[in-house]
Parts: sequence; C-alpha cells; structure tokens
Amino acid sequence: MTVDRLVASPEAEALLDLTRDLADKELRPRAADDEAAHVFPRDVFTTVGRAGLLGLPYEERYGGGGQPYEVYLQVVEELAAAWLAVGLGVSVHTLSCFPVAAFGSDEQKDRWLPDMLGGEQLGAYSLSEPSSGSDAAALTTRAVRDGNQFVVTGTKAWVTHGGEADYYNLMCRTGDDGPKGISCLLVPAGAQGLHVQPPERKMGMRSSPTAALSFDGARVDADRLVGAEGEGFRIAMGALEGGRLGIAACGVGLAQAALDYAVGYARERRQFGRSITEFQGVSFLLADMATAIEGARQLYLYGARLRDAGHPYGTVAAMAKLAATDTAMRVATDAVQVLGGAGYVEDHPVERYLREAKVLQIVEGTNQVQRMVIGRSLAS
Repeated sequence: MTVDRLVASPEAEALLDLTRDLADKELRPRAADDEAAHVFPRDVFTTVGRAGLLGLPYEERYGGGGQPYEVYLQVVEELAAAWLAVGLGVSVHTLSCFPVAAFGSDEQKDRWLPDMLGGEQLGAYSLSEPSSGSDAAALTTRAVRDGNQFVVTGTKAWVTHGGEADYYNLMCRTGDDGPKGISCLLVPAGAQGLHVQPPERKMGMRSSPTAALSFDGARVDADRLVGAEGEGFRIAMGALEGGRLGIAACGVGLAQAALDYAVGYARERRQFGRSITEFQGVSFLLADMATAIEGARQLYLYGARLRDAGHPYGTVAAMAKLAATDTAMRVATDAVQVLGGAGYVEDHPVERYLREAKVLQIVEGTNQVQRMVIGRSLAS
C-alpha cells in the first residue's frame, strides 16, 4: 500500500512520487531474479543518481538535492520496500559521501563531490576488520607517509560494494593505538596494491556484493587525506550516526513490503469458507505488525528531525536502528507465518524478506552495540 506521509514541501512530494515510480518500473520487476542470480544492479544506481536521488541531503552547489534528512530517509524507505539491496546501497553510498562533504577541504569537495552525488561514482565505507568489528577503535590497517603518498598495509572486512565501488573511505591507523591514531583516506578503486577478495556467500542481499579488501603496500596520494590526521575516528562515528538512520529506514521499508504482501495474501486466502483475515489469530498478527512498523517509522523520522535541526541525535539514531531492524525481522517472520507453507518457498517474496531482514540487525553496529550506546546515554 502507499504510505500516508506528511512532507514539508511540494518538492519533497514530487521526489517521493518520482521514487515510487522508479521503484515500480525499475526495481520491483527485477529484484527477485537479480537476487537469485547474484547480479549487482549497477545500472540502477546510475539511474537513481541521474534522477537526483543519490545526493539528496547534500548541498546543491555540489550537485546534491539540498533536502532535509527527513525527506532523504523516506526516499530510502521507498527504495528498500521495492528492493533492499538498492535502498541499502543508496544509504551506504550516502554514508560514503559524508567524509568529504563534512570534513573535506573546498578543493576536495569541488573535485570529488559532483561525481559522487550525481551517480557517476559509487562509494563504499571501509571501517571493519577481521579482528575489529564492533571495537572499531582497535583497527590495525596502517598508512605510513612516504613523501606525497601514504603506503597502506592491512585488511578490511565486510565492505558493502566491495569490488564494485569506484572509491573507498578507508579508516586506517596513521598514529598510535586508540581512536586518536586513526585517519580517513579516500582510496580510488584502481589504487596500486589494493586487492578485492572474492565476495562473501551470504544468506540474503545477494545482489549487494560484500567483500574484504587487502592492502599490500597500496599507494594513496596524500591529498586524499580527508580531514586532519587523527580525525578519522570522529569522521567514522559521525558517518555512522546518519547511517544508522538510513538502516532504520531500510528496515521499515522491508517490513512494510512484508506486511503489504501478507495482507494481500490473507485477503485472498480462504479457509473454512471465509478469508483468513476474518480470523482473530491472523488479524491480530497483522495489526501488531502494522503498529510496530509505524512506531519504527516515527522514531527514525524523529531522529531525522533532530539532525535537521542541528540537535544531538546519536542516541535516537541508535534507538531507531534497533527498533526498526528488530521490527523488520519480526514482521518478516510473521509474514512467513501468515502465508504458512507458501511463505517458506521462493514462489513468494516473504521468504527472501526473512533472509534479508537478518542482516539489518548486524550492519552498521549490531543491535547489541545499539543497546550499549543507548545504555551509556542513560548512565551519563
């Protein structure tokens, strides 16, 4: 169903209409087949970028949309409802633009942002490592200054768009142990000494490649240092706060898609001479699903409004990510239950939604980490 949204401007309404039209024509018809075939839809990201949807929260002077985060996130939700790999991919790309947009020099912004925001360049974010996932400050990938270049050695793990991205935001160690020794480099995909490992074989989100990166003395020009040396951890955490709202929007979109399909199926499915929606066991299940989705939606929108107003929003972003992705997992599970045996086979998309929902509880900080963030805010 079409979600009833309150938006602040006719321009925002037009953007959402454009997104729904693109989702219906370009995403939904091919999502299932491309997921089954492990096909990365790079052409879709080009289309999305040329439609002006890849740089919505960034400045118009660099090719962005100049839109509030509240509008951008609702676009992500609509995309994720049609095809999670695309909605999450837009969120990841937006995350990858943040370091240059927020911490880059004027020259760096002029040089790189237009192609990033216009869809000509697709980005990735490289923070996690095999031995430092949740404990990001313990990363060991190191960059050593050598004249007008950095020489990078180490391994990054779980990189969304790994092998497909045109650039990687690399969080690496340029100083001592701990968060103050971390810097951010913008590494081009063709950098000498950068090697992409074979993509991971995942439970779901098979159209979205996830791969490890190895840096074997990779050389990166020093003018690709974003922000000051030692500022990388601050950049990474700032990016993740906004990214968690993006994942929350993805979770709500996936949950809405699962609910919509379950409702449509239940209306048509008849047992004992009547639609199964007339049985309290089913109707109450659907009611709980719808209520949880709307609650998660309003929580991520509240986080977006705080961000747009310039208020601290990190704790609310953690809450939104936690609530929305737990909701997505629960709703996808219940959607399978509504369909019964039909929900367990690939003839219906709820089987795929269930496999996809799980990853949302893990990416950009596990939900256990979100609880730590929230708990610390209560104790401080």
